[in-house]
Amino acid sequence: MKLKEFLHYTYVFPVLAVIYYFTGLMGTGTISDIVAGILLTGSVLSAVHHAEVVAHKVGEPYGTIILALCITIIEVALIVSLMVAGGDQAITLARDTVFAAVMIILNGIIGICILVGGVKYFEQYFARTSATTYLVSIVSILVITLVLPNFTSSVNGPYYNNAQLVFVSIACLVIYGVFLMVQTVRHRSYFVPADGNAEEYFIPNRMQTIISFVFLVICLVIVVLLAKGLSKTIEDVVQGMGAPKSLVGVIIAGVVLLPEGLAAIRAARNNQIQSSLNLALGSALASIGLSIPAISAVSIMYDIPLVLGLDKKDIILLTLSVFIVMLSLSRGKTNVLYGTVLLVNLAAYIFTVIVP
Repeated sequence: MKLKEFLHYTYVFPVLAVIYYFTGLMGTGTISDIVAGILLTGSVLSAVHHAEVVAHKVGEPYGTIILALCITIIEVALIVSLMVAGGDQAITLARDTVFAAVMIILNGIIGICILVGGVKYFEQYFARTSATTYLVSIVSILVITLVLPNFTSSVNGPYYNNAQLVFVSIACLVIYGVFLMVQTVRHRSYFVPADGNAEEYFIPNRMQTIISFVFLVICLVIVVLLAKGLSKTIEDVVQGMGAPKSLVGVIIAGVVLLPEGLAAIRAARNNQIQSSLNLALGSALASIGLSIPAISAVSIMYDIPLVLGLDKKDIILLTLSVFIVMLSLSRGKTNVLYGTVLLVNLAAYIFTVIVP
């Protein structure tokens, strides 16, 4: 690569963000928070670019798996760090963040992708078998992790005891592990876009791919560090609004999912709705299937109480979201109505977080 290529914003923003974070200037005032927010946004956009470079090199479905795993690792790191720092005060943070991530993905990212694609192409086609495979895994893990705790009796309240946490963690890992085998080996064809819907892309060489992968990791890590540094400011803003603390989980999930969301929307605009669904549903599955085992391990190690069960309102919203997504993806083609309904569901979720 030529030296001038490194002056592109996708290389400049991550480097500036790393320098800014480690100089200790964050948290010194309103101006410093604004600068951090700008660098955070630039790093998110850079992550999208580098993720797409890697995805074009390795092909589907491996490209979307890489991005989903990177996003999940960052989400887990952020949740765990805030849990350890917050102690008992953060007992619902993991649940709120994971639930927010699932709701944003199922309603927001998928809804925007379907709407954008529907406006531009009227109808977009994808493999129904891929959507079914994703949703079977997602629904099972969602019920086991976020609904079932409300109905167990070993401990009072929406908790799991340690033995139950271990079992649920193993169940999540088994489902996700078998899903990866299905996606990459036994039924890989389910998740590969049809040739007729694919665009021709420039395929990067080995060195470009390595450099982009390194910068992708840097971008994702600095996004988490900046988001964590801004978390106190976010909490103060939420408290100033008089909104519930669960809104913090929504904001954190939104920041973490922004790179993936932009990549999915861009794929939908390029008439690659299969790639969009791979990104969105794959991230939802990884987000809950890998986050819960990691969070459970931290909860057991540090003896931090962990609330996983959702309240009745959230269970209703989750059920509605899953049901609408299943109906929207049941025919193998999309239109603007499906996207609109999903976005209305997202609006209802966020509104009821702010105004319970």
